[in-house]
Amino acid sequence: MSTPHGSWPSPLSAAGLAVAGTKIDGARYAAGGIWWSESVPQERGRMRVMHRDAAGAVHEVLRAPWNARSRVHEYGGGAWTVAEDGTLLFVDGEDQRVHRLDLGATAPVPLTAAGPRYGGLLVQQGRLFAVREDLRPDPHQRAIVEIPLDGSAADDAAVTTVLSGNGFFAHPALSPDGARLAFVAWDERKMPWERAIAFAVDLATGARSTIPARAALQPEWLSDDEVLFADDASGRWNLHRARIPVQPAPPIPTPPAIREDSPFVDADTGGGLWVLGQRWFRVLDDGRILAVRTNGSDALVLLDADGTLLRELDVPFSGDLSLEDSLGSRALVTGQGAQVAPGLWELDVDAGTVHAIRGGDPVDPAWVPGARPVTFDGPHGPVHAFDHAPANPDVDADPRALPPYVVHVHGGPTAHTSGAQAGWITYFTSRGIGVLEVNYGGSTGYGRAYRERLDGQWGVVDVDDVLAAAQGLADAGVADPTRIAIRGGSAGGWTVLSALVRGGVFAAGLDRYGVVDLRLLAEETHDFERYYLDGLVGPLPEAEQTYIDRSPLTHADRIDVPVLILQGSEDAVVPPSQSEAIRDALAARGVPHEYVLFEGEGHGFRQADTIVAAAEAELRFLGGVFGFDSVP
Repeated sequence: MSTPHGSWPSPLSAAGLAVAGTKIDGARYAAGGIWWSESVPQERGRMRVMHRDAAGAVHEVLRAPWNARSRVHEYGGGAWTVAEDGTLLFVDGEDQRVHRLDLGATAPVPLTAAGPRYGGLLVQQGRLFAVREDLRPDPHQRAIVEIPLDGSAADDAAVTTVLSGNGFFAHPALSPDGARLAFVAWDERKMPWERAIAFAVDLATGARSTIPARAALQPEWLSDDEVLFADDASGRWNLHRARIPVQPAPPIPTPPAIREDSPFVDADTGGGLWVLGQRWFRVLDDGRILAVRTNGSDALVLLDADGTLLRELDVPFSGDLSLEDSLGSRALVTGQGAQVAPGLWELDVDAGTVHAIRGGDPVDPAWVPGARPVTFDGPHGPVHAFDHAPANPDVDADPRALPPYVVHVHGGPTAHTSGAQAGWITYFTSRGIGVLEVNYGGSTGYGRAYRERLDGQWGVVDVDDVLAAAQGLADAGVADPTRIAIRGGSAGGWTVLSALVRGGVFAAGLDRYGVVDLRLLAEETHDFERYYLDGLVGPLPEAEQTYIDRSPLTHADRIDVPVLILQGSEDAVVPPSQSEAIRDALAARGVPHEYVLFEGEGHGFRQADTIVAAAEAELRFLGGVFGFDSVP
């Protein structure tokens, strides 16, 4: 006798999701070993730093209550680094100060004063650089700074500012001779994928060279006067070089850098700069370049020093790749894959070996056969997606029954999904519920033209595309057309609610901290995204009517299907007021809904209890709507 879709018995529990929910945030070679940071869901998502020594023994270096987490730009990143001698440098999540923990010590020493926030830490040649954000003055101030390692800046006076302003900064990199610092900066009214410039500043004179770019990422020094960086002026983030001329002391004007473009590659070595620690390429010791290339999914390639492709590497990971560090022919890579769990790997490009350092466990293809890339016709052009079909080797499925599906909408919206397996996806597919991940127009990973489809059209193109994808799935006979739900968080939650307003395809919505009112978001959001809506919708006050017309809250009376709303109480990106507004509107009309507020959670869920409760709530909710017995 066959088991109905949605009720398939699965060995993956919600508690298992919490254990598998460990996140890796950066990795380094230092002191003869490998260092990395990982989350501890059972400790409210605390980020601890681990060290595997030369003998292979693993030690917890940063212990509770210390927590390596930056809140710069709200999304953080680069919250820790380690010097060659094993000195740990980190931003504590509680006070946002930079601290030093000497090898073998138990008590960290503060290196900066309380007040400003720090992130994007870089230690090179015994010098510590960081991105600093100070929200106390009006207007708020940000800077690239150098922090003394001796603790003399604990009163703030000894912090050296390299460059400051009202805009944003990322990716500091010190030249081999220690004379100049390269970094990326962008105006407060732009997002970094719209317009970002790379600079090189002489640390002795303050003279500054501009590296011509449209949306620069990750400048890395090849020599004392040459920088390698990514830019998408061609429509794709490709690697380019620039020679930095000798910089005379001000006020003599500094000549611009001389840019050397590489041959066009129809793939992205780069992406949305949401967090400060992301790295898309690494220059190996012999000059060869290890780089990520993205076309929906990620590939890893090895380039000669002149940029010539040597080969694509055979690796198990294919999504969300970050090249954290390199040493000789080895590199540390974080990410996930179609049939491996998220993790940290060490890759040796010469030996052709890949070893998992943390996580990265292979999954059984009988349970996780891998996603199927699919493309649907949409009103604005092709719509890219990944189909994760239900799979369970222990179940005799009814061949005549079509499965229910969850259409997942990624956040951002300037981001993308890679089709890699994830615990939450297997939680559904192993129970007989398919998952379709949609990279709607506006997503990264397919070039600038695809990304710019969303310019001025947020709430239109994204909604059109998810509706087209869901309808295409039903028309192809893959999903039960009466049992398709839509799920998403943050910007994805906005698309969830906007699609439910449009109606006609989805039978339920799973909304995680979604945007519901554009004007309220514009008033309450943080600095990094304060002008994001100018490009996605239009500037205020000129576009105010568009803000009203596009907001799901304006048309909540059109939502006539059940909605589950999950929200963190401490979310500074999409505050609880957004979710509570749509909750109240649904309640006023008697629309079936549930609202769950998770205390102590921010933008994205990190705590083990929350991960468990959220997964069980979604499965229970779908069971109630679609008519199957859910077994969490």
